[in-house]
Amino acid sequence: MKDIYVKAIAGKVGVRDWQVENCAKLFEEGATIPFISRYRKERTGGLDEVAVAEIRHWTDLYAEMEKRKATILDTIEQAGCLTADLRSKIGNCVESRELEDLYMPFKPKRRTRATIAKEAGLEPLADKMYNVALNDPVAEARKYVGDKVASVDDALAGARDIIAERLSETASVRETLRQIFKTRRIVTKATKKAVGAEAMKYRSYFDYSESLERIAPHRLLAILRAEDEGFINVRIDADPEKCGKKLYYDFCQERRYPAQPLAEHMHMAFDDAFKRLLEPSISNEVIKEAKEKADIESIRIFGENLRQLLLAPPVGQKRVLAIDPGFRTGCKVVCLDEQGNLLHNEAIFPHPPANEKVKSIQAVTSMVQKYGIEVIAIGNGTAGRETEDFIKRVPLPKGVRVFSVSEDGASIYSASDVARAEFPEYDVTVRGAVSIGRRLMDPLAELVKIDPKSLGVGQYQHDVDQGLLKVKLDNTVESCVNNVGVNLNTASSYLLSYVSGIGPALAENIVEYRSAHGAYRSRKELLNVKRLGEKAYEQCAGFLRIHGAENPLDNSAVHPEAYHIVDRMARDLSVSTKELVGNVELCSRIDPDAYVGGDFGLPTVNDIINELRKPGRDPRESAQEFEFAHDIMSIDDLKTGMELPGIVTNITAFGAFVDIGIKQNGLIHASQMGVKGQADPSRILKLRQQIKVAVISVDLDRGRIGLRLIGR
Repeated sequence: MKDIYVKAIAGKVGVRDWQVENCAKLFEEGATIPFISRYRKERTGGLDEVAVAEIRHWTDLYAEMEKRKATILDTIEQAGCLTADLRSKIGNCVESRELEDLYMPFKPKRRTRATIAKEAGLEPLADKMYNVALNDPVAEARKYVGDKVASVDDALAGARDIIAERLSETASVRETLRQIFKTRRIVTKATKKAVGAEAMKYRSYFDYSESLERIAPHRLLAILRAEDEGFINVRIDADPEKCGKKLYYDFCQERRYPAQPLAEHMHMAFDDAFKRLLEPSISNEVIKEAKEKADIESIRIFGENLRQLLLAPPVGQKRVLAIDPGFRTGCKVVCLDEQGNLLHNEAIFPHPPANEKVKSIQAVTSMVQKYGIEVIAIGNGTAGRETEDFIKRVPLPKGVRVFSVSEDGASIYSASDVARAEFPEYDVTVRGAVSIGRRLMDPLAELVKIDPKSLGVGQYQHDVDQGLLKVKLDNTVESCVNNVGVNLNTASSYLLSYVSGIGPALAENIVEYRSAHGAYRSRKELLNVKRLGEKAYEQCAGFLRIHGAENPLDNSAVHPEAYHIVDRMARDLSVSTKELVGNVELCSRIDPDAYVGGDFGLPTVNDIINELRKPGRDPRESAQEFEFAHDIMSIDDLKTGMELPGIVTNITAFGAFVDIGIKQNGLIHASQMGVKGQADPSRILKLRQQIKVAVISVDLDRGRIGLRLIGR
């Protein structure tokens, strides 16, 4: 990687040049973000996943920029306009905006007023006017009147068109305006189309203005969506007169003030350049840049919400009875074993119109006894609260716990190719109930099968840069999967595909090998899998777990390349490796410095010792039961001042949405979180967190509930 890019990335990320260089080399070697941050700390200086991912983003971006530069240089060279100075300026660019500004004068373009004037031979006149090399433009213009130019006025107009386009393509002019526009206000006005229910969602922006520097990301995205749907017009309120004077003043500082009447024509050219060419272009650029920042913030929030959702507490390997609630169509019930395999399914009808409560109680009691049910998972959608109340009337064995489970994305999964491949003989209702049960057992293993955008935790997710969003979400899923670790003998191919270095094709091969040869007995056995070579093994082995393996390190986060260090530690303590693994007292006697050497520095040795203390420990907390207020079943039951338990379902830049056990989620605005000033909701609350709220407003017509946070 070029030094200019290394230094640029180091500045953007806030790290040293050598850290960027080493990360770039590791990327070239095929290393993944989780592998680098977990097992190559010595080479990166201990950079975490966030920093490594950011470096990866910029290395990819600059790789594309290098290709873009090659295309630009080739185009300019073919036009015969490439100078040594221009080549140097393009080569040293590290900002895409600067690069495109340099390219703009040479960029092939459609036929413009300026090109027509050039075809008429008016460029020499424009050059003299632009360089203030004449005092009497009218006299000079007469020389150009002829077959192609009908009059002096036409000649002067054509020269002004050339000057206007030249100004609009001047990098310094464009940058001056960008800085001015960024300090201005974004202004919106309603269009004639702004009528009806759809338009009313945006009525706050029918006549609105706010500083572009201060506008919140969610408001900007809402404004741009409303504009895209045709309900408002958007502009930046840059003052044309002031901008024109600023550009004219800067121009004259580099040359000299033209005498009249040339000054009059230059003012006309500047005004035209601003209104016709520069204002729309720079306005779009500045709004685009503001949107990019809003995208990044929204994607950050989405990524953090997704992380919290994927790392939600699991109940673990329990026998589960899962219910997908319903009224008229009944409740679909499934029974799952400890591995999530489907044992039984049937429908019960405890609610109106059937009202088969006794029959349903008998059915649930029978299933709980027959299949040794330990926990019950109930979907939180339609009829969810009613089904919870029904289950509480069932005489369940002591110790059977009941959980409400988010249904977000369950219907998407049940109709997906993944679900059809898993349960080809069952319909979508059975698949949906299975998904509800499995996501209680292990949210991570189940939710990776669903498009993150269907999980109900995003903010303007369809409005942001979809490419950037995909990278962020993929990185988040990969990070969560590798942080927790994956059971090699039970994981689905879909879950395995997110393990460092594996991917979909190798994941299928791993599962096929397991089906043909039985459970894996050691990590080394992975090398027998078709197309899984040494490099893929290096990247994935540390994140895979084999419960009950002969070598206990195969069920830990210790990488196979470091097994010999653990063996040395055990020998030095006069115990076996099996005796050392999991023995906190023995681990406390290890001197980390004694094992530093070669590629293994103190950070890695400390990681090894910490892992030996609690090998393969799941970093997630345990799932906790939760109960909504018994007497609140609909929005009509709410009154201001009520204090209720709730569960955080989504976190945005402006607040958090909370499930209080009814159809509509309530909103705790950032100003109602008990923090002075504008609170950052993501720093105060976490997804699926159990909290206590007070009702501060109820809008029955719009179905909106305002809440205040009173307890966590």
